[in-house]
Amino acid sequence: MNKTKKLMTILLAGAAFAGAPGMPVAQAAAPMVPAQAPGYYRIMVGSAEVTAISDGTVTIPLDQLLTNTTPAQVNALLARSHLGPQVETSINAYLVNTGTHLVLVDTGAGKLFGPGAGGRLQESLRAAGYAPEQVDAVLVTHVHGDHSGGLTANGAALFPNATVYVNRHDAEFWFDLANKPRAAENQRAGFDQAAEQFAPYRAAGKVKTFDGAEELLPGLSTRPAVGHTPGHTVYVLKSGGKELQFWGDLLHAKDVQFAAPDITIRFDVDSPAAARQRKAAFADAARRGYLVAAAHTPFPGIGYVRTAGRAFDWLPVPYTALTVR
Repeated sequence: MNKTKKLMTILLAGAAFAGAPGMPVAQAAAPMVPAQAPGYYRIMVGSAEVTAISDGTVTIPLDQLLTNTTPAQVNALLARSHLGPQVETSINAYLVNTGTHLVLVDTGAGKLFGPGAGGRLQESLRAAGYAPEQVDAVLVTHVHGDHSGGLTANGAALFPNATVYVNRHDAEFWFDLANKPRAAENQRAGFDQAAEQFAPYRAAGKVKTFDGAEELLPGLSTRPAVGHTPGHTVYVLKSGGKELQFWGDLLHAKDVQFAAPDITIRFDVDSPAAARQRKAAFADAARRGYLVAAAHTPFPGIGYVRTAGRAFDWLPVPYTALTVR
């Protein structure tokens, strides 16, 4: 058989194979799939399994929300990262499996932001291989809707077997409606949200408060970081000589606040205190080199802090397809 006939035979055989019953036929124009997969990402911290759980994102106008700055400074810092003032911001929660406890740190926004923003935590949790009924403890970094909004839906507890832990000062502030008229106008909606989000857990006696620094569960302790709210708390996981700190809202806008940690946000109850806490946390994380999990840093929001001259920078944890135990 000459070369031309041989080539024709191969091409005809390939065409016949592609057209065989049950075999896919190549299409030049496949329909697009305009959605992300449910978001989760796992790492090991010592012997503890930590899973970042995505509640989705929300787009916010940072040039209007950030304070102790100017829109020009914010826009200039964002432009360095090819961002405009409207920034799609991650809403991250974190699941810790210690082997004896299954602990969720923060719960996302639930339906607080409306359709298309947040509200994906339950879907992501199940995709990660866990059911909400398995969670036995929820650690709330602070009582703001995008961190505690996923506790409840339609008046029912979404984590029915969990005890919810929250700092005493946050509980006393947000659970007392007498504080609402005295709060800043942009904070007042938080009181009604807190009443709704925590109601079924409080009714069942499943809300526990703490004060200061203490160990709540083996390997999981609290560190006060008051400022953003009266009881804002960092949770610290230690296992096998490794450490990871869950920062809550010590950081809102990494592309701005690592370069200028004094920049604050309208949602701070005490902005000067929040800035002091942020600067101290940045310096400590850079000096000691532990992992950080940040609620609003691009998913999965886990990484390291390093110095950058007189400022700081974020180093995302390297991606791994393998879970090393």
